[in-house]
Amino acid sequence: MTLVDPLANALATITNSEMRRKQEAVIWPASKLIIRVLRVMQKYGYVGEFEYIDDGRWGKIVVQLLGRINRTGAVKPRVSVTYRDIVKMPHYIRRYLPSKDIGVLILSTDQGVMSHREAIEKKIGGVLLAYVY
Repeated sequence: MTLVDPLANALATITNSEMRRKQEAVIWPASKLIIRVLRVMQKYGYVGEFEYIDDGRWGKIVVQLLGRINRTGAVKPRVSVTYRDIVKMPHYIRRYLPSKDIGVLILSTDQGVMSHREAIEKKIGGVLLAYVY
């Protein structure tokens, strides 16, 4: 089986596990990008601890779910945004988040994967990867 977008697959797995009220989700295949996105989600309290398991092939990530995710998904197509676009981001906020103060947009920047709030503080732009609320 080939995966076109492993990040979108991982976020769909998390959303589906949350909807079924499971305590944990197993994400396969694992990647560094998925781990970095999970760290941002963990920082904002959407997921609990997670553990990488090397199974000799692709690896797995076991994520502890806290029941706080309503919706999560990958941004497709990936959109490059500058600092000015992030500050004046009502288009992206309306499209992906239910409200200005609810949820997080996750960006990949030259300083690593971070939320849109951190990118505004550091005054940098990047590529929109995902959203969670």
